Amino acid sequence: MRMVARHEATKDLGDRILKVDHAGEHGAVNIYRGQILIARLTARHLVDELKAFGAHEQRHRAIFAAELHLRDLPRCRSYLLCGMSGYALGLITGLLGAGAISATTAAVERVVLRHLQHQLAVLRDNDPHAVAAISAIIADEQQHHDASALHLDGDAIWPRILSPLVSASTEAVIWLGMRL
Repeated sequence: MRMVARHEATKDLGDRILKVDHAGEHGAVNIYRGQILIARLTARHLVDELKAFGAHEQRHRAIFAAELHLRDLPRCRSYLLCGMSGYALGLITGLLGAGAISATTAAVERVVLRHLQHQLAVLRDNDPHAVAAISAIIADEQQHHDASALHLDGDAIWPRILSPLVSASTEAVIWLGMRL
């Protein structure tokens, strides 16, 4: 087992960030599970892409789970909330169709990418293992965002309706997770 030597304040922040990121990845896994279930009826052409995105999120969750295990940390108290709310969001947006699915993914990933970049900046010189875990997922998250945004070309309704709601909800879940 590796020793994690870090400044105490940054250690606590890194630990909290990893716990919240783990919970967030659990939420993302469940968003895709809900969307895949319903997209088989409403957006069949997206199902394979959603399955690939879901597989990425499962790998991301495993990366953060492994890091929590190495640090002997429990998962975030928001873990179950993220899972249940993610699944509900996936089901609802799946029912609304391809545009809603893509708008939701683009909005979630935009917020997540901004937070990941901030986390890297804060932890860069103090917690190399947290930085490595976070860095390991950024390319996938960017791909999810970019592919979903491409699907929205010409679709003006769902991004206008869902982006502010989904972005605010994602920010709220992250904020809550950091305080639990």
